[in-house]
Amino acid sequence: MQDVRGSVLSLFTGAGGLDLGLEAAGFDTVACLELDKTCRDTLRKNRKTWTQLPTNDVTVAAKELKPEHLDLEVGELDVIAGGPPCQPFSMAAQWANTGRRGMEDDRAKTVIAMLDLVESFLPKALFIENVAGFLRGEISAAPFITERLTEINKKHGTAYRLDPRVVDASHYGVPQRRNRVIAVAVKDGLPFKWPDPEYRDKPMTAWDAIGHLRQTKLPANQGTWTELLASIPEGGNYLHLTARGEGEELFGYRTRYWSFLLKLAKDQPAWTLPASPGPSTGPFHWNNRPLTALECLLLQTFPRDWKLEGKHRQQIKQAGNATPPLLAEVVGRALYTHLHGEPYDTGELVYLPKKSDRTPPKPVPPKPIPARFREMVGDKDAHPGEGMGPSPREKALNKDEALSLF
Repeated sequence: MQDVRGSVLSLFTGAGGLDLGLEAAGFDTVACLELDKTCRDTLRKNRKTWTQLPTNDVTVAAKELKPEHLDLEVGELDVIAGGPPCQPFSMAAQWANTGRRGMEDDRAKTVIAMLDLVESFLPKALFIENVAGFLRGEISAAPFITERLTEINKKHGTAYRLDPRVVDASHYGVPQRRNRVIAVAVKDGLPFKWPDPEYRDKPMTAWDAIGHLRQTKLPANQGTWTELLASIPEGGNYLHLTARGEGEELFGYRTRYWSFLLKLAKDQPAWTLPASPGPSTGPFHWNNRPLTALECLLLQTFPRDWKLEGKHRQQIKQAGNATPPLLAEVVGRALYTHLHGEPYDTGELVYLPKKSDRTPPKPVPPKPIPARFREMVGDKDAHPGEGMGPSPREKALNKDEALSLF
């Protein structure tokens, strides 16, 4: 077992989830870069030892930051790590007027900057966490990253090779179903040994993470539809109130987002936490209310004493955007072993939640829908099928915006 700490240059640090996990795996953050001021305040409040770079813009850092500015030689840094802005590659972006634009989106310039920093520092490894669409599909960033790494290899004699994998965080002990792509590119070109999904068949649950909390200040529901939460079973969503559900028919089948009136179940991992939930989009607590910022942090495996700065919505956004520290810790341990020949720590995972020794209460049966919704009950048209509903491009055509899409 090694006692030498590795080094990380953290980009798009956010609330610090990726850094916390890598820290537990044996790496120290030598510098971090984050554009959002509220996130920077959060980092400053919790980890004063993480040096925040004078520039907060990665595109500026790509032009100006050199290894000697961090007292490093070229090739000495262990890891450049980060999750570039995911909006151009996310599922939600499919429903924007322009659809997903991938690397054509201005925000994708951050990916270019990240690879420019790889060429400047020539770290032993690159570590990327992002939404699955970042490295999958027709407009993913994978072709650009692969081409750019090939250029770096030819110029500097390195052997970086992008090794991406779509993982479900719950398979690694995170009490949340969260599909993300993790991509590793090691400079030596040797195969990276991915950690085994040890919790795939025995996941941690939402109850394990937040069932013990006794909070007095709870967020209130907003909007009309949340009155229906008590009429939906734990773990369910609006589909319960469709022709294919067991409740009364208020909505057409598959005519709403999956997250509409989505609720947690105590005995299952949480559904994916979003960064910007709407008043009627979940996941909601099984007690029919929005989640608190603390609950979001714990479902993401942050330590309980991690403090988020900003107002409530800013805190929820920070938590929802974060990499689960436990996921970063598990992959980080494997990466440390690859780079140093043996693990830094073989003991219990720092951010693995404790299995609750309290049996969760039985689910409360759904209640009848409130009286004021009864006039809406009746036959509803289902979604016509994949590819047959309105799409971003069709919406644009209706607005004479088609030329901007091609």
